[in-house]
Amino acid sequence: MAKQTAKRKQFTRELRLLRSTIKPRAEEVKRSICTLGYATSMLKTLFLIVFYYCFSIGITFYNQHFIQEYKLPLSFTMAHLVWKFMAAGFIRWIMECCSKEERTILTWKEYLKRVAPTGFISALDIGLSNWSFDFITISLYTMTKSSAVIFILAFSLLFRLEKCRSSLVIVVLFIAGGLFMFTYHSTEFNLEGFLMVLAASVLSGLRWTLAQMILQKHELGLHHPLDMMYHIQPWMILTLLPLSAATEGIKMSSMEALFRSTDINDLATKLALVFAGAMLAFGLEFSEFLLVSNTSSLTFSVSGIVKELCILYLAINVKGENINVINGIGLVVCLIGISLHVILKAVYARKDREEKIVHSLSNSEEIIDMLMRNGDPNVGSVEDDEEEELFSIAQER
Repeated sequence: MAKQTAKRKQFTRELRLLRSTIKPRAEEVKRSICTLGYATSMLKTLFLIVFYYCFSIGITFYNQHFIQEYKLPLSFTMAHLVWKFMAAGFIRWIMECCSKEERTILTWKEYLKRVAPTGFISALDIGLSNWSFDFITISLYTMTKSSAVIFILAFSLLFRLEKCRSSLVIVVLFIAGGLFMFTYHSTEFNLEGFLMVLAASVLSGLRWTLAQMILQKHELGLHHPLDMMYHIQPWMILTLLPLSAATEGIKMSSMEALFRSTDINDLATKLALVFAGAMLAFGLEFSEFLLVSNTSSLTFSVSGIVKELCILYLAINVKGENINVINGIGLVVCLIGISLHVILKAVYARKDREEKIVHSLSNSEEIIDMLMRNGDPNVGSVEDDEEEELFSIAQER
């Protein structure tokens, strides 16, 4: 017992010495971020966010306009999925030719076990989301789709990707309450479309949870967006193909504006518009991954809130969509809930990292030997290690 107490006291002294060593280095790191490299990093992040906004906002208004005009949401979604698969495969082939290295190809066992469920859920999520545009406005779609945060939290708790905390209840109440107020006595509310996009939000929560589990399994080798898109698109196509054929096949083949058109130029223009939507869909999926992989999920979440505000502003001021006072209050409450979730996620992520560090230090009996060498503090080694760690953290930010 006395020996353990002596070790603890010695460890405390060495930890204080370690902190006094790190502090000057931390100040040096703070000064280093106010440099040209830091400014370049900020400009790069800003460019990636704007790049993501262009595709995300663009495809939202494109889908709403095109689907409400032609009433073929699943068929247009199918065209987007086929193009994304072909484009991802072509770019992968070019990358293989340039690098002389083969891209990731999953075994059938892993393909069926890991990717198939995610592809099935993703197809239903995107299909229902696009289908809902046939019934509801962009503002209602955006706000209802924001409730996906609730379901992402629920599935994260179910799959133990997130810790259960009381603060999550507050977040859920804010978002759910804000969504209820936004849809309460809305002048342009449609129950059928609302239920579609709400179901899509549930599926979206499950979709991103499953996708996170795939991306975290580095041995699968699907951390690159092109590899992920290439492997997941076939399952999405197989899921939507029978649904689109059953509900829209005859209608699409008999539409005079499409395949029964006598004006070749008009038909070519419409097909070009479908191709433009497919390009937007490909760019959106690719830009999402670029933003997350080059910044963080926190940056992606914050930029998502700003993006929703931009979409709502454009929907109200450009498209002329109307919301009453209660709907406006609901909008604010819902956005507060989403912002609170982002803030709490950042706070708890940092707290969890600190707890892991403290736990590893307290449980390691060899820490004294690492800090001491021949009875003297191992200051040089500590300085080098901590300097490297601090600069890596600054680089991540």
